[in-house]
Amino acid sequence: MKISTKGRYGLTIMMELAAKFGEGPISLKSIAEKNSLSEHYLEQLIAPLRNAGLVKSVRGAYGGYILSKDPETISSGDVIRILEGPISPVDFTEEDDPAKRDLWLRIRDSIAEVLDSTTLHDLISFKGEDKLNNYMFYI
Repeated sequence: MKISTKGRYGLTIMMELAAKFGEGPISLKSIAEKNSLSEHYLEQLIAPLRNAGLVKSVRGAYGGYILSKDPETISSGDVIRILEGPISPVDFTEEDDPAKRDLWLRIRDSIAEVLDSTTLHDLISFKGEDKLNNYMFYI
């Protein structure tokens, strides 16, 4: 499964809203400018997120968008499924080889577990350099 720009940019929107959670609405224009993205494209992505109840729109001169729930309760899997559809590495049928079918199911379940266990809060508080220090490399 390859995550398209819909999923990646949708996560970008949601992370920006999570980073400003409780501070008031954020405009798509400011998110687009900060991340060098198309505001028009972000407008297309925000609609399904709003329809799914993850974000709320605020009208007015200082309007924009806010998260409808705490960033700790929204998983990256929620966002990806809304924008990309079901998580599946391949399309397979009942007639497929049982060993291959089992492999595809395990891959799907592993991807889903990572996405579902990673919240927006986790993403905005991630410190990459700390994670690298946990690995031991041998040559």
